[in-house]
Amino acid sequence: MKQLTRAFIVIAALSLVLYIAIDRLNSSQGYSGGNTLTIYNWGDYIDPELVDKFEEETGIKVIYQTFDSNEAMLTKIQQGGTTFDIAVPSEYAISKMKDEKLVIPLDHSKLPNLKNIDQRFMDLSFDPGNKYSIPYFWGTVGIVYNPELLGGKEITSWDDLWNPDMKNKILLADGAREVMGMGLNSLGYSLNDTEEAHLQEAKAKLNRLTPNVKAIVGDEIKMLLANEEAAAGVVWSGDASEIMAENENLDYVVPEEGSNLWFDNMVIPKTAANPEAAHQFINFMLDPETAAQNAEYVGYSTPNKEALAILPEEISGDERFYPDAETTEKLEVYDNLGKKMLAHYNELFLEFKMHRK
Repeated sequence: MKQLTRAFIVIAALSLVLYIAIDRLNSSQGYSGGNTLTIYNWGDYIDPELVDKFEEETGIKVIYQTFDSNEAMLTKIQQGGTTFDIAVPSEYAISKMKDEKLVIPLDHSKLPNLKNIDQRFMDLSFDPGNKYSIPYFWGTVGIVYNPELLGGKEITSWDDLWNPDMKNKILLADGAREVMGMGLNSLGYSLNDTEEAHLQEAKAKLNRLTPNVKAIVGDEIKMLLANEEAAAGVVWSGDASEIMAENENLDYVVPEEGSNLWFDNMVIPKTAANPEAAHQFINFMLDPETAAQNAEYVGYSTPNKEALAILPEEISGDERFYPDAETTEKLEVYDNLGKKMLAHYNELFLEFKMHRK
């Protein structure tokens, strides 16, 4: 019995020594909870130099993982297998995460640089008071077009896409909210409209657009437009910026009737192992110099008003990607329509796609 007890003590002691050794090893490599920050973001959506700078300034090791859709991000966080400290969802996903209690409230007292965010982009419908999220990048849905392929014509309105001269010249992004929103906005309705008569009117108008639609596509829309495979495309402004960088003949417009104002925001998931470091990182990204450098690298619009003063005029003064207040007043954030209504939007969009065939 004494031998068994002695053996047990030896095993326990060895286990303790091994645990301490592993913990120290992990700490030295930056993998301990207090010295590690795990970020879950879209691919190529931050300047890597800024990650290095944050690590150097704080001594915190950053583990950076990426996702390619809000749905993939939501699924991973719902499963809870990885303790992400920061995620960067879009506005409608933030609404879902709030409803499912997947995010924790932010401590604004730890975010003094929050004062740098333009008030136009704060306190929006998907997160009143920014209790759970802080703006990271923003943009619009609009039309990229090639004037040379349109005989020198400009596009200013959604209705321009219905012109018979546009036959087989338009590409549409494969998104129910974007396409249904385009139909609703073109009729003067909200892109969050849930009145059945208005939805059916929008779908009927979209059906009349069919002869002009060359294809409804995903990410390949950027390559197709840059290669002049179509004269116009309905895209997100971030994609428009990339497309126009590849082909200087292209232009981008937010239609005069109004459109979508989208946001990607930083949140702290409820399973975060290091919320203190998460607040440090969010505040770091809100610094004007940091935000300006990040905006130049990524190419999307920064919500940081102080960073705009630092950015080159050709960026900050480009009203296609930094529209004035009069234009932004016509823009709407996507509301969380709920599962039933969102399914109905998807159904109407599918019917439109089938109508093309």
